[in-house]
Amino acid sequence: MALSRLAARPLISSIFVFGGVDAIRHPESKVKAAESVTGPVTERLGLLPNDPETLVRINGAVQVGAGLLLATGRFRRLAALALIGSIVPTTLAGHRFWEETDDAPRAQQTVHFLKNAGLLGGLILAAVDTEGRPSLGWRAKRQARRLGQALQADQAGGLLAKVHDHLPAD
Repeated sequence: MALSRLAARPLISSIFVFGGVDAIRHPESKVKAAESVTGPVTERLGLLPNDPETLVRINGAVQVGAGLLLATGRFRRLAALALIGSIVPTTLAGHRFWEETDDAPRAQQTVHFLKNAGLLGGLILAAVDTEGRPSLGWRAKRQARRLGQALQADQAGGLLAKVHDHLPAD
């Protein structure tokens, strides 16, 4: 594994593990902000609990678990996808700079929003990183092409055998 990946994964994961532990231990500090997102999400999905505090804790648990997986390189792409699914509602709930009327809080929320957007960019890169190996899509296309070529060769071989059977003997 490249040194850059070895260093980058724990670094990007650290904010999620730290924030996730805080959300699990102290969800009440995030519930008010979370309500702007949890209501519409639970209505649309219907699978999640309606209690914002429970959702904050679930989100925290996802951040801790996926953060640790990404940091250690285990299920790294799946972990990055889980963190993407976590950071989007967290950002929309917690950093609503467009609702701030005072300049100082608006500037602070804008910085946090953009910081999370940067983290999202890093997670997208982590989610698509194949560590230099061909992607699953490329491998599937290659295998399909090889199978198609083998079938064509088999069909051509069968056709040649039929033609050979009909040729006069020497």
